[in-house]
Amino acid sequence: MAQGMKRLGMPIAALLGLALVGLIGTSWFLNRDALREAVEAQIRAVTGLDLMITGAIDVSVFPGSYVSFHDVGLKGGGTTAPALQVDVLTANLRLLPLLLRRFEIADVMMLRPHIRVVRDGNGESNWTPFVETIARTMKPGAENQVSFSEIRIQDGVLDYEDSTNHVSEQLGDIDLSLAWPSISRSFAATGQFDWRGERVDGSISAGDFVAMLSGDRSGLKARLASAPLKLAFDGTVANRTSLMMEGTATIDSLSLRNALRWMGQAAPAGGGFGRFALKARANVVGGSVALTNVNVELDGNVAEGVMTFVNNGRQTLQATLAAGNLDFTPYISTFRLLASGAHDWNRQLFDLNSLSTTDLDMRLSAARVTVGPTRLGRTAFGANLRGGALALSVGEAQMYGGIANGSFGVARSDAVADVKAQFQFTDVDLQACASELFGINKLSGRGNLSVSLVASGSSPFGLASSLDGTATLTGHDGAIAGFNVEQLLKRLERRPLSGGGNFRNGSTPYDNLNVSVKFADGIATAEDVRVEGAAARITLTGTASVPSREYDLKGVASLTAASTGNDKGFDLPFVVQGPWDDPLVFPDPDILIRRSPGAAQLLESVKDRKTRDAVRSVIERFTGGSARPAAPDAAVSAPAPASAPAAAENAKPN
Repeated sequence: MAQGMKRLGMPIAALLGLALVGLIGTSWFLNRDALREAVEAQIRAVTGLDLMITGAIDVSVFPGSYVSFHDVGLKGGGTTAPALQVDVLTANLRLLPLLLRRFEIADVMMLRPHIRVVRDGNGESNWTPFVETIARTMKPGAENQVSFSEIRIQDGVLDYEDSTNHVSEQLGDIDLSLAWPSISRSFAATGQFDWRGERVDGSISAGDFVAMLSGDRSGLKARLASAPLKLAFDGTVANRTSLMMEGTATIDSLSLRNALRWMGQAAPAGGGFGRFALKARANVVGGSVALTNVNVELDGNVAEGVMTFVNNGRQTLQATLAAGNLDFTPYISTFRLLASGAHDWNRQLFDLNSLSTTDLDMRLSAARVTVGPTRLGRTAFGANLRGGALALSVGEAQMYGGIANGSFGVARSDAVADVKAQFQFTDVDLQACASELFGINKLSGRGNLSVSLVASGSSPFGLASSLDGTATLTGHDGAIAGFNVEQLLKRLERRPLSGGGNFRNGSTPYDNLNVSVKFADGIATAEDVRVEGAAARITLTGTASVPSREYDLKGVASLTAASTGNDKGFDLPFVVQGPWDDPLVFPDPDILIRRSPGAAQLLESVKDRKTRDAVRSVIERFTGGSARPAAPDAAVSAPAPASAPAAAENAKPN
């Protein structure tokens, strides 16, 4: 066997030596001009672009077989500026054909290429001749079959310009490998590039490259991965008259807000728009994308349904989605109606830029919805954003233990927001409703609330200052916390000057509550306010300032005849003044003085001039001076000072 191996090895060694000698000899006697011309002709045949060489040309046969062109430009037949400029273009040659004095390119490497893509209004670009040539030469039976299988790009730059759509983009530091198999119909490209300050890793593969170049249907797989966003597509593509794609699309982002900014889109104002994921069946026709079997997740909210995105000069998103639990708290977390002290409206200006970037038409339903402290049951609502005007409509929502429906609209006028709200709350828990909507936490019971308001301003304070509209409330079987009208009136009926005491506790139950308020320029006027209970009744008139959040009301509290045990009952006027969250409530002192027997006698006595003169004489003796001139008789009937009840009380007990 050893002798057999020696006999076999000798011919092989001789053959290799002969090949080496032939290769060296070929490199000595090779016609380099013919080689350069052959390489230029193949590149022109493959790309359809004219090769313009302004630099040196390096030719090597051994040990490496290649031709390197320096300062190369490739230009289409109908263009003036080169579509591609390369610092060094190297064509590696196939070894075996080279020994037979045939020049065939194995692969091409481009060092620091500058690729320029210009698209015209017809959708064609300066690379259209190149694509048409590739499609023609790769078809089976073509005269000039593509002879090289790979193109590598290192440290490249791509400039894209679309003057019709006003789009200009640049990809930098491109490292890319394009698989160009001459014996296969498939195509693949993998690599990395920089776009808008982020490194993007991508890959694309076509099942039938010739069909895809010709606009016919072909399988397509694409993937892009970067820090802000990951995108993948697996399906088919065609481009006869317009781009058509059908398949499964997935999108994933740690922060949708950052991804939108990276893509040049205006991020929505407020908070939220963090973790985002989408998987759907996509159907792309031109600038329209229809998504079915959608499973989308945003900030922990998961929904299913259908979506459509259209970009025809203005971006439009339509969606119909259903969800189990929805939490809108992140989107209102940065919005504050009240300032940090919670005693004044927030004066920070609104950010309305996001209202003018995208049109939106959404229908959304959920089993449970959370908006800050508010918890809603089954809810169906819609959102429409068009031309800078946002309209929200609530078809039906289980809210505050009842049902709510209505609409809310915001229209942008420069930096001013025009707001319009119309809502109806039916059979709701008034304590929860009044506390969350108006900051009033002293009302309980159940009832109906109807609100119709309009306002215009650049901040919450501006809206409060311009508030117009109406609000009506009807309640039943509840109470007003903070004071017990029945106990207070009964005590004051027996002893009108018994002192204020601690009457700011307990609660006033009611059977029926009716409130009708009209708003004008931020001032709420009580048109009809009645609280009716079994033992007491309350009526109110006056105003409340929405900008300053203060009451200025007058009312009458009455004991019913049944509760007093007589036919007259007992009426007591009172005043409500001060801030909404802690108002002052105090009775009319003049009425209390007049109802006190001792104080009433004193008032009657001082009406007589002789009695007043005697009292003045006594005062002069004690003070050693002259008393001030007596006031006119009409002044006697004026309301007594606030301290008069206590003085009369100490002078003579009831």
